[in-house]
Amino acid sequence: MLFNSIDFAIFIPVVFILYWFVTNKNLKLQNILIVFASYIFYGWWDWRFLSLILFSTIIDYFIGINLEKQQNIFKRKTLLWTSILLNLGFLGFFKYYNFFLDNFISAFSFFGTNLNANSLNIVLPVGISFYTFQTLSYSIDIYKRKIKPTKDFVAFTAFVSFFPQLVAGPIERASNLLPQFYTKRHFDYSKSVDGMRQILWGLFKKIVIADNCARYANLIFNNSSEYSGSTLLLGAIFFTFQIYGDFSGYSDIAIGVSRLFGFNLKQNFAFPYFSRDIAEFWRRWHISLSTWFRDYLYIPLGGSKGSTWNKIKNVFIIFLISGFWHGANWTFVIWGAINAVYFLPLLLMNKNRKNLDVVAQGKLLPSTKEFLLIFTTFGLTVFAWIFFRAENISHALYYISHIFTTSLFSIPVIRPTETIILIALFIFVEWLARNNEHTLFKLPKNKSIRWLTYLMIVLIIFFYGSFSEEIEFIYFQF
Repeated sequence: MLFNSIDFAIFIPVVFILYWFVTNKNLKLQNILIVFASYIFYGWWDWRFLSLILFSTIIDYFIGINLEKQQNIFKRKTLLWTSILLNLGFLGFFKYYNFFLDNFISAFSFFGTNLNANSLNIVLPVGISFYTFQTLSYSIDIYKRKIKPTKDFVAFTAFVSFFPQLVAGPIERASNLLPQFYTKRHFDYSKSVDGMRQILWGLFKKIVIADNCARYANLIFNNSSEYSGSTLLLGAIFFTFQIYGDFSGYSDIAIGVSRLFGFNLKQNFAFPYFSRDIAEFWRRWHISLSTWFRDYLYIPLGGSKGSTWNKIKNVFIIFLISGFWHGANWTFVIWGAINAVYFLPLLLMNKNRKNLDVVAQGKLLPSTKEFLLIFTTFGLTVFAWIFFRAENISHALYYISHIFTTSLFSIPVIRPTETIILIALFIFVEWLARNNEHTLFKLPKNKSIRWLTYLMIVLIIFFYGSFSEEIEFIYFQF
């Protein structure tokens, strides 16, 4: 079920009414309702894969309980690795089986040996990368004795399958989300209003910015041999705003919907395109995944401690795996490697934590230096996104090589004025809100101005939104 679908527009009010007016007096019933709603939400796409979520839930629930009881180190490690191997095994099979098989065959063919093996027609379960990491972090945190396991199976099932963030995050930690299922929830009008604001802006990002940009990004990338360097560059910029509007829009809607039901999810995006270096960008982009890799991979490997070689090794491991997490294609690995190359000089010169504050804090405009840093970081990001979007490495290299030709200085063949104006408006509004938790977090106290703001956003969505088809969110495929 898509957030930008008629189905969801009907689904959410029904669940909301049942939640606050039928089951509101019983916490257990509320949690059961969330489980049923979550399974309906996910099963709407393909009910067969509900068994995967249920299996992962049952395994990690009992492993968590036994990890707490068990004192023998060997048995505790065995339980942990059972959880890791089972979860990553399912993820690896559905997401990477054909990739490894094809590369294995290609490697043997390179040395003159032809192997006959058939690829499987595997359907990738939506959201498997997200809920797998969520349940893994639960088992790992219990193993490290950072949290206690729950004995409430309904609450744990609701935590694993919580429908607002089930398909594309944010990837929540048990320490934050799970305790919220134990606590009696009361309807909070102000929290719900704030949630509706975030949903509204998330829909604007998705339907107006992302889907309009997608139309032109797809046209240019899919027919890159037909366009000039300037048009190709514009296509890369369109994809840059498409993926941000699409993914951060999903996160905004997920967080906003959660607030309607009395839950608080972690912020997942913090205006990343206003970053002054790549390190700051990765502190602001897909925060739940970046911090997951930091806490469960980078730091256990030694982080930025030790020798220079150790630092370089760990940075490349974290970025390459992060790239590979996104999909079974070498383009994602290259994308991760490029970001590692961007990040390394900052780490080696101890400048990776230089920009921790909000850019141009307390000012309307950035300084010339800040503007140049933002522009440079944005340019580097656009370049890396080309590999992320390209069909394969050859396509990416062709695309880049044809940008840097004399035709780069020509007028782009495709230059949709309305979409460019909408992007400019989007950047302006986000810039004004860059100090806030989300874009519409703080609005003028004047009621008339607030409602006029809501009306304007709704009208822009209605008149400029892409409603020709329900376009899936990009991260559904990851």
